[in-house]
Amino acid sequence: MKAEVLRGGAKEEFETQERCRILEVANDPDDEFVSIARARIASGGVTALHALRGVAERYLIVSGKGRVELGGQAPLEVFEGDVVRIPPGVAQRIANTGTGDLIFYCICTPPFRQDCYQALE
Repeated sequence: MKAEVLRGGAKEEFETQERCRILEVANDPDDEFVSIARARIASGGVTALHALRGVAERYLIVSGKGRVELGGQAPLEVFEGDVVRIPPGVAQRIANTGTGDLIFYCICTPPFRQDCYQALE
C-alpha cells in the first residue's frame, strides 16, 4: 500500500444482485487489507439474504434508518452513526425502514471479492 488520496468523483454507482446500489470507493490490488464501498437502498428496499465467506464486514450508517438481520438474531434497528459488525460467514440483510435513501459504507477485511459472496435466497 502506498500513501495516496483516492478520488471518488469519477466512479459510478451500479445496481447489484443484492438489490442495492453500490459505489466502489476503494477496492483495488494496491490495498490488500480493506475495501470500502458506499451502499444505497431506496425507501422500502431490502437487500438479498447473503453471507461473505472469509470476509468480515462492517456497515457504517451515514444517512437514513433501517433494520438489520444478522444470523439467527432478532432484527435490530439501525440509525445514522451506527456501526454494524458482521463476522465472516454470518447471514445478513438490511432493510430501509425510512422515507429517504438508506446510505451506509461497507468496510470489508480482507477486501471484498465477488467469489466471497454467497447468496442465501
